[in-house]
Amino acid sequence: MNSYLDARAADGGHLPEAVLEALRTAREDAAENGTPAPSRVVGDLLTVLAAGATSASQGAVAVTPAAGVVGLHLLAGLPEKATLTCIEPEAALQAGAKEAVRSAGFTPSRVRFLTARPLEVMGRLATEAYQLVYADVSPVELRQLIEAAWPLLAPGGTLVLAGSLLDGTVADTTRRDRETEAAREADVFVDTLTLERGAAVARLPLDGGLTLVTKIG
Repeated sequence: MNSYLDARAADGGHLPEAVLEALRTAREDAAENGTPAPSRVVGDLLTVLAAGATSASQGAVAVTPAAGVVGLHLLAGLPEKATLTCIEPEAALQAGAKEAVRSAGFTPSRVRFLTARPLEVMGRLATEAYQLVYADVSPVELRQLIEAAWPLLAPGGTLVLAGSLLDGTVADTTRRDRETEAAREADVFVDTLTLERGAAVARLPLDGGLTLVTKIG
């Protein structure tokens, strides 16, 4: 089924040709750098979620080394003039994302690049200002990332946690390594958001396990 969906998404008929070409290059660069990037199906999902922004004042945040791929999908869905914030400590990866944005034809003012550790700068971002936060981080940073991202979401906004289920090993009770335990702890914490802070949660079997957490306003 996933192969079929990827094939359907590969034609990208809903995206302008300049964006498609920039995406192809960004995916090639990510592969060369050994940087995990979301599949085309997940990329399309990000575009749909970003399109839920109700105004240009609601932007998106991409915390990922594959900011070129993720960023282009988000920009394709965000309202005109809505901005994207990309956070990644490696300057070379940020430079590649900047080139992807330029090649796709998006104006530089649509994106700001923060070359820093995510947990060091997310607290400086405006609260309730973002329709979507995408995060692809180490499992050991996942819970802290969730706590930092939650205040940033506007009501109805969604936090997307990439690879959060570790290809299903989170549910394997025999796994006791540090990363699995950290991912498991973060997964339990996600459920507390549902009970205590008003969230809707979905776990999808895509790209190693995708967790969506939507703030109910």
